[in-house]
Amino acid sequence: MRVGIAGVGFMGSTHAAAWAETDARIVGFIAETVEEAQPIAQQYGAKVYADYAALLDEVDVVDICTPTHLHVPMILEAAAKGKHIICEKPLALNVEDALKAVRACRQAGVHLFVAHVVRFFPEYALAKQIIDQRQIGRIATLRLLRGSYRPKKPVGNWFLDESKSGGILMDLMIHDLDYARWVAGDVESVFARKVSAVHQGSPVDYGLVVLKHRNGAISHVAGAWAYPPPTFRTRFELSGDQGMIEFDSQATSPIESLIIRPHSEAPDVGLPSSPVRESPYTTEIKEFYTALKEGKTPRVTAEDGLAAVQIAAAAVQSAHSGQVVYLESLGEGLQ
Repeated sequence: MRVGIAGVGFMGSTHAAAWAETDARIVGFIAETVEEAQPIAQQYGAKVYADYAALLDEVDVVDICTPTHLHVPMILEAAAKGKHIICEKPLALNVEDALKAVRACRQAGVHLFVAHVVRFFPEYALAKQIIDQRQIGRIATLRLLRGSYRPKKPVGNWFLDESKSGGILMDLMIHDLDYARWVAGDVESVFARKVSAVHQGSPVDYGLVVLKHRNGAISHVAGAWAYPPPTFRTRFELSGDQGMIEFDSQATSPIESLIIRPHSEAPDVGLPSSPVRESPYTTEIKEFYTALKEGKTPRVTAEDGLAAVQIAAAAVQSAHSGQVVYLESLGEGLQ
């Protein structure tokens, strides 16, 4: 299978390394400039394409790792050419565009998978398995935390432009919003607060989101762009009527210095680490690749990506309005 990768930033290079662990062939890359894509293309013996249309003409599947606001136009173009698509999260910045992307792929008969990689981290996958087996009874409350430093780029930091990234609620916290829905089921209402909605221009951001699930469970999701690089920490506490599951990424760190320094070797975007031999990003790409080859359903579908956007967009709306947002069924929009 011939693969093209759009975007050569940190996620593009991470996905390329994952594809290299499969028997698929990375045909080429596209970036904002040809010069930007040359090093990674040479690394994988691939070609640099001058434009997206040319890349699509020579691949079977495109892996979209570009800034979020570019996702939907690129999905629509790929679907029109009959290409399968893997798209970094979030699928889109709003529900209307996400619906448009999912419908286009359905009508074109192509697969669309959204890279919600947290589902592939072993501690999160194991917790989901334990809950599905009813080892802690009926799920009742979820507490999830994801904290990192504010994304940094030497120029053009689109992460800090909410019209392009969706901000902390859409870009960072959508990971745990998706996981909460995966574990506890569909969401009925969303209430959110974030620092940047109250103090515009703040050099850090922190968000809190409360989800009420349709089965009565409650999720409390926290996210931070407030730590010094290269810190990235995650934590969860999942409780049922017969027990609970806890995880803390810092539990194995006896001491840690959180000191902000003027210069850091940390990547532009913080990524959680995993102690397992195979990167969860590789596990994710392998599962998507198997789904494409064998027609199997992976643990993240286009509809999951759509639902995550709906929850995150509701959180953004709530944070700015101060009101609870109630979610409508998306079933009719997919017809």
